[in-house]
Amino acid sequence: GIAAGYRHAGEVLLLPADEPGEPLVFTERACCPAHRVRLDAPLSPRRFSFNHHQGACPECAGLGLVPRDGRRPPALRPDPDQPPRRPEEPDPWGSWASTAGAGAVICPACQGERLAPLPRRVTLGGARLPELTRLSVTAARQALAELELGPEQRLIARDLLGEVDSRLRFLEEVGLGYLTLDRTAASLSGGEAQRIRLASQLGAYLTGCLYVLDEPTVGLHPRDTDRLLHTLESLRDQGNTVVVVEHDLDTIRRADWLLDLGPGPGELGGRVVAAGTPDEVARTPGSLTGDYLAGRRGLPLPTERRTGTAGLEVRGARANNLRGVDAGFAWGLITCVTGVSGSGKSSLVLEVLQQAAARALGQETTASHDYDALLGTKDLTRLVVVDQSPLGRTPRSNPASYTGLLDLLRTLFAGLPESKTRGYGAGRFSYNRAEGRCPTCEGMGALQVEMHFLSDVWVPCDACQGARYNEATLQVRYRGLSFADVLRLTVDEAAETFAQHRRIARILGMLQDVGLGYLRLGQAATTLSGGEAQRLKLATELGRRGGPGTLYLLDEPTTGLHPADVERLLAILQRLAARQAAVVVIEHNPEVIRLADRVLDLGPEGGAQGGELVVAGTPEEVAACARSHTGRYLGPLLAGGRDPRPASVCDGRRAAATRRPRPTRPAGVDSPDRLG
Repeated sequence: GIAAGYRHAGEVLLLPADEPGEPLVFTERACCPAHRVRLDAPLSPRRFSFNHHQGACPECAGLGLVPRDGRRPPALRPDPDQPPRRPEEPDPWGSWASTAGAGAVICPACQGERLAPLPRRVTLGGARLPELTRLSVTAARQALAELELGPEQRLIARDLLGEVDSRLRFLEEVGLGYLTLDRTAASLSGGEAQRIRLASQLGAYLTGCLYVLDEPTVGLHPRDTDRLLHTLESLRDQGNTVVVVEHDLDTIRRADWLLDLGPGPGELGGRVVAAGTPDEVARTPGSLTGDYLAGRRGLPLPTERRTGTAGLEVRGARANNLRGVDAGFAWGLITCVTGVSGSGKSSLVLEVLQQAAARALGQETTASHDYDALLGTKDLTRLVVVDQSPLGRTPRSNPASYTGLLDLLRTLFAGLPESKTRGYGAGRFSYNRAEGRCPTCEGMGALQVEMHFLSDVWVPCDACQGARYNEATLQVRYRGLSFADVLRLTVDEAAETFAQHRRIARILGMLQDVGLGYLRLGQAATTLSGGEAQRLKLATELGRRGGPGTLYLLDEPTTGLHPADVERLLAILQRLAARQAAVVVIEHNPEVIRLADRVLDLGPEGGAQGGELVVAGTPEEVAACARSHTGRYLGPLLAGGRDPRPASVCDGRRAAATRRPRPTRPAGVDSPDRLG
């Protein structure tokens, strides 16, 4: 019957139903009879991937954007009809994709959905894949749970939906519920990318693994830090070893075992000062971390909050998830912008306020007008963004050159009698000029050795032994030190050597004030950490004669800083505010927030559930707001002026943690006091 029907009807056979209604449809080919679409092949997962030629939009090759010049992309690989590309061949699609983002527009064919026409039309329970991926992690979980599926569809999808829900739940547990599923990897912060990798490990259910995490709490609100710590404890309880490099005191208190390195930074450190449980480290003499755990050190609360003077006011900020936020930033105050991850802090400060201030100062900006107005700009004179980006990308840049100290040292050496006798000017002591630098390494102090299949290697120059200068230049000496010797000095050593030179001593004193006395003057900027680079920028700002009208924007300046370094940072910010500058800080650290003059708390949640100003006022006023997640963590700190909890009773979780089997002390170590 049916076979005979196909011979007469062709590919589609319609038979009357048993009951009045739509006829029964039979076909030998994959198709969608409801939309009268015939498929050239059965649907497969690759048809829904914009990274595969079968699923990607042919107009934009799955990028979602096309260049304004109308160039079409080459075919995506892998393609079974094309031979594989050899390593030495240029990748035409990669070069096209790298240039499409500059001046690109949304693809008119797929409207930015990145998929080919067919997969964009497929629905599951009435929802299309691009519609689901536009949702945040939290919203996607809810949407998938509410899909309208028939009994047969639900049975087929049960295991798959359960697996998808599990992965989304892991992302929520590490504090990423606000991210949209279609967020590009390039737009993620380092902390977000690290937590995504961590979530993938949760779903693997591995045991016997060693996990090493570098400051996983970066960019996390204390509420989200709690979730992350539960995740790390889950990995530990599965039989894994979790090693965390961290400065956050709450994370340190939750650890089973601590290794405290020091006693100082840079060359002054490198020793194990203390090892043991948080209780033991808190009782260890000489442990700076232990002092903060035990409450022996910490910044006291100010006796009164400064009020400042009327400053800048943003009206109707609407960038990303912001919902018409009005926010004020007074002169002479430190204003902390707080909120859970994804609440809109960066959008308000680094997009709206920064771009609006730049525009008010006549600086070029490509940002769109996503706010109504910026008021109070008549007093605005400077905009300074202090972040943790590198100071330079080559070894030629160093602390001495960045702060302007190098120019003063060159002038000093050019004024020495030996230089005047030889006719040397200040340019003679520049390793960027041929007259004074080593001709072999051209002032680099090292030679680059190309390793064809590995990363290039830098080796010390044989001619100058890393000194950078030629022999004639090195013969000029100040107090027995050549110019190369001076660049090898630490900031502390240089401060003593040049104490009689007021301008030089002033810059060195600023570097000491920000806790960088251990850095060498000629240390390559590429070797500095993000926190060191940021403090170097702040020291340079302190050395300038800045006055009222300067707007400072800092994005999580305490990232990578020990509590002792945080103290120094806060002292610097106080000095900047005392000059009647407006200091605006995006911050999650409650210890820093409680010392601010004013707090703007965004939220109440992240993503679509955030973007509003929950409360604005002093830390005490924020702590009194029931809707503020930040306020709940500020309350205990404001009660005693510093964290009143001793390490043994940091919170209820510590008590539970102490019931676990005690880690075995390393062989030969009787007490943490013996270490180091």
